[in-house]
Amino acid sequence: MFEWIKNLFGDPNQRELDKLWPVVEEINEHYEELQDLTDDELRAKTDKFRTEIQESVADIEERQDEIREKLKRAPGPEAPVGGDGQVAELEGESLSLDERDALYDKFDELEEEWQDIIEDKLWELIPEAFAVIKETCRRMLGETWMAGGSKIEWDMVPYDVQLLGAIVLHQGRIAEMKTGEGKTLAAVMPLYLNALAGRGCHLVTVNDYLAERDTEWMGPIYEFHGLTVDCINRYDPHTQGRKEAYEADITYGTNNEIGFDYLRDNSFVVRPEQLMQRGHHYAIIDEIDSVLIDEARTPLIISGPVPDQENDEYRELRDPVEQLVEAQRRLVRSLVKETRELLEEKETAEEEGDTKRAQDLEDEAGLALFRASRGYPKNRQLQKLLNEPGMERLRQKTENFYLQENAKRMPFVDEELYFSVDEKKQSVEMTEKGQEYIAKIMDETADLFVLPVIGDEIAEIEEEHEKKVEQLEEELQERDDLSKEKRENKYMNDKRELEKELQEKKREVYNTYSERAERVHAIEQLLKAFTLYERDTEYIVQEGKVQIVDEHTGRVMEGRRYSEGLHEALEAKEEVEIQNATQTYASVTLQNYFRMYSKLSGMTGTAETEAEEFNEIYDLDVVVVPTHEPVRRDDKDDLVFQTKREKYNAIIEKVKEYNRRGQPVLVGSASVEVSETISRMLKRENIPHNVLNAKQDRAKEEAQIVAEAGQKGSVTIATNMAGRGTDIQITDEVREFGGLAILGSERHESRRIDLQLRGRAGRQGDPGESQFYVSLEDDLMRLF
Repeated sequence: MFEWIKNLFGDPNQRELDKLWPVVEEINEHYEELQDLTDDELRAKTDKFRTEIQESVADIEERQDEIREKLKRAPGPEAPVGGDGQVAELEGESLSLDERDALYDKFDELEEEWQDIIEDKLWELIPEAFAVIKETCRRMLGETWMAGGSKIEWDMVPYDVQLLGAIVLHQGRIAEMKTGEGKTLAAVMPLYLNALAGRGCHLVTVNDYLAERDTEWMGPIYEFHGLTVDCINRYDPHTQGRKEAYEADITYGTNNEIGFDYLRDNSFVVRPEQLMQRGHHYAIIDEIDSVLIDEARTPLIISGPVPDQENDEYRELRDPVEQLVEAQRRLVRSLVKETRELLEEKETAEEEGDTKRAQDLEDEAGLALFRASRGYPKNRQLQKLLNEPGMERLRQKTENFYLQENAKRMPFVDEELYFSVDEKKQSVEMTEKGQEYIAKIMDETADLFVLPVIGDEIAEIEEEHEKKVEQLEEELQERDDLSKEKRENKYMNDKRELEKELQEKKREVYNTYSERAERVHAIEQLLKAFTLYERDTEYIVQEGKVQIVDEHTGRVMEGRRYSEGLHEALEAKEEVEIQNATQTYASVTLQNYFRMYSKLSGMTGTAETEAEEFNEIYDLDVVVVPTHEPVRRDDKDDLVFQTKREKYNAIIEKVKEYNRRGQPVLVGSASVEVSETISRMLKRENIPHNVLNAKQDRAKEEAQIVAEAGQKGSVTIATNMAGRGTDIQITDEVREFGGLAILGSERHESRRIDLQLRGRAGRQGDPGESQFYVSLEDDLMRLF
């Protein structure tokens, strides 16, 4: 249907490309003319462009300066503040609030006009300006310098498709360029041109390694023309070095660090000269789908310690919770065994022709199986049983039955368990049986988990207080032995004591509620830590700290902590020092932050699938840029295995096959644990290999590992760290062997991450192949 519509009306993406190809031809015409110029004459072109740009907006900038001066010199709500905290004494007439608002409105109008004029001028300059960069690249061929920890030889001159991508980026759109098509070089041209406006440009990457590597790799191109380039990730926050990095014409940095600098500027800065950033003029986001889709709603948070926070609760509760989890494991193992026994009895009943008993036994087996999956879904014996023919169908049938009528029968399912686990919702709920078990371990009553109904208890206390006050009044009225004055004094004193007693009882209720609520919350978080979060998958432990691993990039998220006590629970589980809980000082989502830029564009190899979302949320169009050479990579169908063990054995056999013929292979994994498992298996086979994952001793060798990954006979195991932005170079000899081979050890929830892994092979027309290995025990297969 869609193909028929495209044939009738034409491909909208192709129509966009058809509009841009004439501009590419103009660029190439200028490029031919520039080859006879000396280096100084070529550099002079940049000065000429800058002058033309400045002259086009000189009048507007002059009027903006006049408005700034008026606002600055007029005392009022926003008059400048001196170093002593007093409003500076400035000459000039005072402005009313309406007059100030009118000036701000006029300034905003001029700013919009400035943007329009700049865009028109830059578009006029594109053919010659982009040709200047292309000619600069040609002149640098054969030169060498250090980038990303390795010595590189410059061997790139932009292809026509890269010029096409550069134009799309300049227009404030998203360029989908397949992996290996030279996005990094394509970004140089629009950054160079937009930087000439004098307001700075940002190139945003997804990790520190890419930010620093690309700064060093592309830096000489900008510097040839006198532009300054720097990377904020080289410097600590709030340092002069970082401030100067933002003042460079072109600034590289990661999305997180740029976002955090914005938060710091808006949270802790009291004087303008302390600001790090200087505005949000133009940004290109590398791997824009990762930043604006995958991590869009993840907030960047600046936090600080909670004062007087006690973490003893997590230490005290760790062992009782671990015993509870172990009791649940034993229970689940017995449920799995019970399921098998009931199904064997069912077969016997069927053989005897007793169909009613067979159905009853199947129902009982289904209930035991469903309970086991609710109790500990990651239990290996359970997973093995569910992989057997008909078992998943039986579990699903039982679940559907008990979820009928608003799940009113679910309490019957869970009552035999100590707690129930919902992997999809990432939640754990303790049952009454579990509460009694843990209370017994702790030598307390089950009331430990009963939170008082504060409203009812307070009302009861106040009612009792009122009765006592009334009784006091009655007793004093009957005291004839006291004068009126003494009765009044006694009444006031006794009532005051009753008030104290009332407040004390209220405080006890609040304290009881708070203590129990905190304890219940700590137990729930510890249960999550033991049942839902696995070491070397969601997090790693190094240098005595629990560190979160980003599921999208495979990298450690430095300084990040899980909220609501979960991180403290993980620290207690791993028996490392429990850090103080934190409280939020400031936060912003990447989605909201990047909307502040006057012009935003991005590039990725996997954006077309999210084109509608980019357009609706960010008003960004996606243009698919064709490849320079046809893709020669052979993407094979997935291989599916029943168990993880069978899958891993198959991967090892395939690696041995590639290794024998000298073809390099990259094995991608979704977690640190899987990468280490495959590494151990390869060691047993005496196959030399490199491992790249979030662990510190591995990550610091990243540049070297990536450099070796495409060499003859190399074997590399990597998490998602080797996905986005990783450029693996291969030799002519390796091309003859079939290029780089990619083996995915499992599928990721995000299809784009799988596409990024595939894209490490077959870059720029090189040969290559890829294949994913999947087992029915994989989390993705179990949950979805």
